[in-house]
Amino acid sequence: MSIVHRFADGASVARNVAEQLIKSLSGLLESQPQVNLMLTGGTVGIASLAELAAHEGRDAVDYSRVHFWWGDERYVPSNHPDRNALQARNALLSKINLDESNVHEFPASDSGLSLDEAAVQFANIVDELKPKFDIVLLGMGPDGHVASLFPNKETPAAGLKIIAEHNSPKPPAQRLSFTYEALNSADQVWFVVAGADKQDAVAVAMGDTPQNLPVGLVHGTVSTHWFIDSTAGTKVFGC
Repeated sequence: MSIVHRFADGASVARNVAEQLIKSLSGLLESQPQVNLMLTGGTVGIASLAELAAHEGRDAVDYSRVHFWWGDERYVPSNHPDRNALQARNALLSKINLDESNVHEFPASDSGLSLDEAAVQFANIVDELKPKFDIVLLGMGPDGHVASLFPNKETPAAGLKIIAEHNSPKPPAQRLSFTYEALNSADQVWFVVAGADKQDAVAVAMGDTPQNLPVGLVHGTVSTHWFIDSTAGTKVFGC
């Protein structure tokens, strides 16, 4: 089931993602002991986390029972400002009461590991913990990429959950990412998308051949939600 939530601009997208996260996380935690939430970077993704941190209802969620993951990560030093995990900490994680052992960051380039070694190490962590992802947040690039899964790249082998991307078309070149198979195991996938530069990719994703772009290859097992602004949806919705 795919559901589209349309908003006027990127700020409205972020605000509504935050409000829906509070409702969804609270609801899930009423019926299960923990939640696995996958975060995304990008302008709207981080803005959504900042909105959650500032929201008057944020403490309705018991964050000590939330496991935090990321869909992908730039393989840069742990203190690099481009690192998704650092941006998320600054926007949200440093402002809530959480269990640090539930924060599952990808390795950083100053870990002493090569990119491939980092991918293997993190894949072992995923295999050990076996997270069932309840909600996956994903941004989308103008080229239709999600996480660090880019167009015209070989599809990861079956069974792989983590890949090392050595030559990303978008800097930095080295990245770590969950695979399509891992993302598609999630109950809910939420795409958070804003900006006129996304309208072509949105048109493909919502058109007859979504599989032509990475974004069209990802969906939740229960539901897929699009939180989208008017400029990103222009070619599909006309406004």
